[in-house]
Amino acid sequence: MEAKTSEDHLKVQKMKKKVLRKQVRAQHTLMRHEGIKCISYATQSLVIANAGLGNGMSRQQLFRILEEYGAMETLLMPPNKPYSFVKYRTTEEAKKAFNALNGKEVTLEDCSQNIVLYINFVEKVSLPSAVPTSLPPGLMVIEKIISPEEERRMLESIDWKGDEDTQNAQKTLKHRRVKHFGYEFRYDNNNVDKDKPLPGGLPEICNTFLEKCLKQGYIKHKPDQLTVNQYEPGQGIPPHTDTHSAFEDEIISLSLGAEIVMDFKHPDGHTVAILLPRCSLLVMTGESRYLWTHGITPRKYDVIQASELGQKVRTITADVGDLTLNRRETRTSFTFRKVRRSPCNCIYPSVCDSQKGQQRLVQPSFPQNEREASKLEQEYVHKVYEEIATHFSSTRHSPWPRIVEFLRSLPRGSIVADIGCGNGKYLGINEDLYVVGCDRSKNLVDICGEKHFQAFVCDALSVPIRSGSCDACISIAVIHHFSTAERRLATIRELARLLRPGGTALIYVWAMEQEYKNQKSKYLKEKNGSKNKDKEMNTGTTQRPLSDQGPDNTSQNSAWSDQLLNDLKDENCGAKPVADFRLPVHTNRTSFHSQDLLVPWHLKGGTKKKEESVDTVLVQGDSKESQELSPVFHRYYHVFCEGELEAVCRSLDCVRVQKSYYDQGNWCVILEKL
Repeated sequence: MEAKTSEDHLKVQKMKKKVLRKQVRAQHTLMRHEGIKCISYATQSLVIANAGLGNGMSRQQLFRILEEYGAMETLLMPPNKPYSFVKYRTTEEAKKAFNALNGKEVTLEDCSQNIVLYINFVEKVSLPSAVPTSLPPGLMVIEKIISPEEERRMLESIDWKGDEDTQNAQKTLKHRRVKHFGYEFRYDNNNVDKDKPLPGGLPEICNTFLEKCLKQGYIKHKPDQLTVNQYEPGQGIPPHTDTHSAFEDEIISLSLGAEIVMDFKHPDGHTVAILLPRCSLLVMTGESRYLWTHGITPRKYDVIQASELGQKVRTITADVGDLTLNRRETRTSFTFRKVRRSPCNCIYPSVCDSQKGQQRLVQPSFPQNEREASKLEQEYVHKVYEEIATHFSSTRHSPWPRIVEFLRSLPRGSIVADIGCGNGKYLGINEDLYVVGCDRSKNLVDICGEKHFQAFVCDALSVPIRSGSCDACISIAVIHHFSTAERRLATIRELARLLRPGGTALIYVWAMEQEYKNQKSKYLKEKNGSKNKDKEMNTGTTQRPLSDQGPDNTSQNSAWSDQLLNDLKDENCGAKPVADFRLPVHTNRTSFHSQDLLVPWHLKGGTKKKEESVDTVLVQGDSKESQELSPVFHRYYHVFCEGELEAVCRSLDCVRVQKSYYDQGNWCVILEKL
């Protein structure tokens, strides 16, 4: 008996230790994700790990679990997170819930999975308020467009098995079942073969519905193409825009059998999630049809507003006080289109396949003063990185060895600032350092936040960090984006200001000399190789130049004298001045012929409205049908000649150059603050 009691005691102790470990882990997760610190004393507020929308806990179930221990003032459930926050009216009620639920196993109602709750006290419960979002322009959702009886008849009219030998038989795609009428919709090029109509036209049962849509003004043309998709829970469709030249303006889609959340995304990255109720009609015209992508994320649950469950259509906001899970059911969509017989002449030429090649980059002039320099950088650096941030980040994942070596050589506990941190590639290299990053691009800083790094938005010319507070700084592939000698010098001076005496800074800039000591840089070597290698200067595409204004002179002067610093505007390394003061467009993966130039970035996975810094090119696929338009952005660069970066640094009397070297197409300097 005593042996059994001892064994039971050991099991209890082991379980307590396990719960404690999980509690501590939950504390660290919360600190990283939300910046909220757990506390050891009791308050009204609790964080419940493993009880979030992200791991299948619905608001309704969690509410029932928590209300047993007292009246709640607030229940917050952040989207896609595995934890929730609750605030009770009294501290005693919160303590009661803590004691009863910490380490308790519960079963998720919707999937019968067992989870264990781990609970901590927090000082207060407050997360950012949700910002209301509006529907994309040109988009409408009409609820209850058909009756339940009409819905039943339309669903029954689709024979998924009985006509496998006909041309419009079902297609079993990887993510769903699909059937076409009128014309087959080809998913390889988002188009139809206009010369090969399918027999039978559209089902007769659709006629009454389409006449209603015409009469109500939802469409101007009677559709002649229908695609029927059946989505089981967990299935979806990738984000896409229906090809402009294939169909007329109005595209309408009827949701049958179940509601669904559809995601819309603007080229600038703005997203809107919209709940499409059962028996509702989605109408896309204008901007929502031509410019925004739409898609359905493959998942078994949608995060929706609890207050709207089973009610009306609305956009889904990040209102953490009103979100819950909605289990998906089988949904069938009837999507009607009118085949276009003439080219599209929409007002979105940068993303229109009918208007390809009708626009060209208006090349900017070399800046003649501070105002022009600031404007040039705004258009051809700041705006571009905001637009390409996601694609850019996807190509930036392998740290460069010599930068890693510098960071790992710093003493434990050093305070380090990464000025121009991009996607945070270097922020987590050495966990023994206190590293903070900053970047001019908000979208790149947001990506740092998603990786749980500390970063903020600012300009490298004015960093809001106290003077002399950093043990080290790094500036990797940043200073070459400043368009005048004075602004490049000011950026280095700002780095020096941040350093304490004896502190060091590592600077990398792109080199004019992409072939050095008879060795080609990685940038040139990859000309005929793989795409999107992790090279900080990777421009994402190889294409013909958009201009012939680039000087044809490859001579480079390897000697950089201090005398040139007396006139920092006259620094051309032997390259000819820019013809007509227009910045030439560089041909990717080739040697440089000018120090000041525009470098193309071919954006993948997105389309853009026309901007000054944006052009479009036709990307060739395996066939004519697989061609598509891709935006090309142009980034300003000043590439540095041998000795130039070192000479600029030596012009500052507050630093000394510890080391200067060449690293795979970049000039590099390590500075020490005096």
